[in-house]
Amino acid sequence: MGEVSNHATTDHANHSDGASTALLTDQYEYTMLSAALASGYADRICSFEVFARRLPGGRRYGVLAGTGRILDAIARFRFGPDELRIVAEFLDADTVEWLRNYRFTGDIDGYREGELYFPGSPVLTVRGTFAECVVLETVVLSILNHDSAIASAAARMVAAAKSRPIIEMGSRRTHEEAAVAASRAAYLAGFTATSNLEAVRRHGVPGAGTSAHAFTLLHTTADGPDERSAFAAQVRALGVGTTLLVDTYDITQGVANAIEVAGPELGGVRIDSGDLGVLARQVRDQLDALGAPKTKIVVSGDLDEYAIAALRAEPVDSYGVGTSLVTGSGAPTAGMVYKLVTVDGIPVAKRSSHKESRGGTKAALRTARRTGTAVEEIVYPFDAPPTVDDDLTAETLTTPLVRGGERVADLPTLADGRDLLARRLVSLPWEGLKLSQGEPAIPTRFVEG
Repeated sequence: MGEVSNHATTDHANHSDGASTALLTDQYEYTMLSAALASGYADRICSFEVFARRLPGGRRYGVLAGTGRILDAIARFRFGPDELRIVAEFLDADTVEWLRNYRFTGDIDGYREGELYFPGSPVLTVRGTFAECVVLETVVLSILNHDSAIASAAARMVAAAKSRPIIEMGSRRTHEEAAVAASRAAYLAGFTATSNLEAVRRHGVPGAGTSAHAFTLLHTTADGPDERSAFAAQVRALGVGTTLLVDTYDITQGVANAIEVAGPELGGVRIDSGDLGVLARQVRDQLDALGAPKTKIVVSGDLDEYAIAALRAEPVDSYGVGTSLVTGSGAPTAGMVYKLVTVDGIPVAKRSSHKESRGGTKAALRTARRTGTAVEEIVYPFDAPPTVDDDLTAETLTTPLVRGGERVADLPTLADGRDLLARRLVSLPWEGLKLSQGEPAIPTRFVEG
């Protein structure tokens, strides 16, 4: 935990180890495929749409994340000997042979990563034969539901922190691969850096980290704890710009030891426990009295967006967030679904109670006032954009991602998505950034065909 040690370049999600993603799915995707092949319906041209029926409780907006990872997963959706051996245990020989040569050859449109979404927003549309599209459902949803939940929570934390940096440090609180995806989603949402080195390697997220309590405790001798020795060792190794963890023992003495060892140019001190607001004020006063007004204060320890907002008036320079981030701060899934909406051009819709869908392939645009403030999301038939009032501007949200099975050239990078989200958050009506219960920041309007 501490200073940023490297810098983001581009997202390297498509430079992974090349492992197949074909078994990151539910078995019924393939039993449906088998039945459709047998019935002769497998080649019907279909559209599947990903959307969230509602936002998690208390949320005013969602943040789309994971699109880049989805495109990579689809590119690696292949069946080698190991994958075929597994599916052959429950599928007939004709279906197994069909899967042997599987390649997605259809089209995909969707919102850009970093875009806001609201109830009913068609964030992803997958078009092709029923057979090639249906098998992608689980892997698409597992990525979008996880990454969008993390990014949505992270964006609320960034908004609560105002311009203060936040470091993601939740790797030890989640699955090892989920940790990497969470780091990527958090960076998209505006976090400054991550403690996770695989996210640094794979996605170009800036890395950060210095020391934990164990390092301070290590410097214990027969004569007792030696905090000064621990601080001196860290400064020798990492330089005076490092951040020293000062609350292993007595925090007041810890701050005194830190400045005594490192001098007034010490980069920062970290507080990881206690009443963070009260302690931050005490530490700030002490640092200033010791002649270290430039030494920054970093706080961590079970922070979420509400705790960050409560610390807004305190002399805190940056935050470290772990558990709440990687668990979506109480909303670990975005609640997105993948529904069939057209078959051979015919709109189809699910009518189950509380699980309804809207038929037809759709696109979306967002209107805004001339001042830039967003007004509403309009969802309309894919090839029939609506007219917009002259006093409003309109921006199309649905963009091409894949054509004929191949990625569209020059797709936005992770850094582009980060910039997009920063602009979108500024465009929301002020009440849309509240942490309290309320309606979505802007309404969604559906235009019928």
